[in-house]
Amino acid sequence: MAELNLGKGLTAGKVASNVQKKLTRAQEKVLQKLGKADETKDVAFEEGVINFNKQYTEGSKLQRDLRAYLEAVKAMHESSKNVQACLADMYEPDWYGKDEVDSIVEDCDVLWTDYHQKLVDHALISMDTYLGQFPDIKARIAKRDRKLVDFDSARHNYAATHKSKKKDGGIKITKPSSLLERATPGWAQGILSAHNVAQSSLSRSQAEEELERAQKVFEEINIDLQEELPSLWNSRVGFYVSTFQSLAGFEEKFHKEIGRLDQDLYDVLEKLDSTDTSTKTGNRGASSSGAIRSDKEATNHTLRPGGPPPIPKSPSKLRPAVPPPPKVTPSKELKTENIINLFDAAAAPDISVTSPTEPANWDSWGESPVDAAPAVEEAVTEETPAAAESESTESSEPAEMPPGFLFKLQVMHDYAANDTDELEMKAGDVVLVVPFENAEEQDDGWLMGMKLDDWQQNKENATKGVFPENFTQRL
Repeated sequence: MAELNLGKGLTAGKVASNVQKKLTRAQEKVLQKLGKADETKDVAFEEGVINFNKQYTEGSKLQRDLRAYLEAVKAMHESSKNVQACLADMYEPDWYGKDEVDSIVEDCDVLWTDYHQKLVDHALISMDTYLGQFPDIKARIAKRDRKLVDFDSARHNYAATHKSKKKDGGIKITKPSSLLERATPGWAQGILSAHNVAQSSLSRSQAEEELERAQKVFEEINIDLQEELPSLWNSRVGFYVSTFQSLAGFEEKFHKEIGRLDQDLYDVLEKLDSTDTSTKTGNRGASSSGAIRSDKEATNHTLRPGGPPPIPKSPSKLRPAVPPPPKVTPSKELKTENIINLFDAAAAPDISVTSPTEPANWDSWGESPVDAAPAVEEAVTEETPAAAESESTESSEPAEMPPGFLFKLQVMHDYAANDTDELEMKAGDVVLVVPFENAEEQDDGWLMGMKLDDWQQNKENATKGVFPENFTQRL
């Protein structure tokens, strides 16, 4: 009778054989865990497996960080391209160096593109090739573990049959041991006994053949892995050296070239400033050369006449060393005069109206600064209920956030997810950051979170994933 074909090279016999192997392995593992069967141990190989797993984890992290770095380079390229295009658009045709500026803008774009492509060719592709060998070796390690269980099972089966042989050799058959032997005539008893002995010999022969076959399969896989795992572990040094040397070399060359182009652009703009007729007849403080400084020149932060006014200091730095007044939230009804008086009173120095040694000259002062105090006090008194009402309203309506919510981030650059556990983001999205379920899984520079609009729509079913922190800005 022909065997049933199940398609793709499978037959009923093969399926039954695979099922039998799984059952035998499961039984052997149970006996080993219960201590009823010994297990073959190889300490050196187990250390090699530990190193293999560590190497695979480190390589995967480097691959993920390298992809994030390339995404950042791509985003920086786009930003630089937009800025350079803006300069080319606003640069009028009759200005000095128009052709040179256009050439610099084009060279910058080519330089960024070449830098990104070199990183992909010499870093990312080699990284993918390096990690491509790990899945195959991992599958062979798993196969080696299965074959080791088969070898132990065959070894135990052979030992059991060999033990039963010794017992049978020490016992004489003096009477029939089964109903079949009892029913057999006396002249056929010897033939039946010989048949039983032959069956026992056949079982022992089969157990011995099974042991030899299982041992051969196991040793073939084991010997190959014993040679490959140490070699793979040692190869990581050369790979990391070549990868980071390529990164450092390309980045150094790129910055040198981009620095040269920046210097050329600076020289063109400086020449434009010197040839501009408006700067020769008027005030040069408002020209572009006043804002651009070479690092070779001495630092000078003094503002020229006609330049922008200095940034005022914070009001808190101008106040005298007295206890600060209660926090007040100005309301819509607060008049402009009261706001001005409030800051003037806070910034006014403490002046003693009377002195023990010198009488006050009321004619010279005109109006005492003490009169401003009631106005400030009145403004504080009027606005305190409004501030309390505003704060109570804000505290009574807290926004609903996911469990473990930490803080919000705004996405500054688009990020395309490279793995199933990563979060797809677009520039302008707001992300809610939550802690990792297992803190040990968090990598440096990566956070866990979900989009705000996704959380508002789907709540607990919102998509959660990891993303690079340097693509975002904290709100």
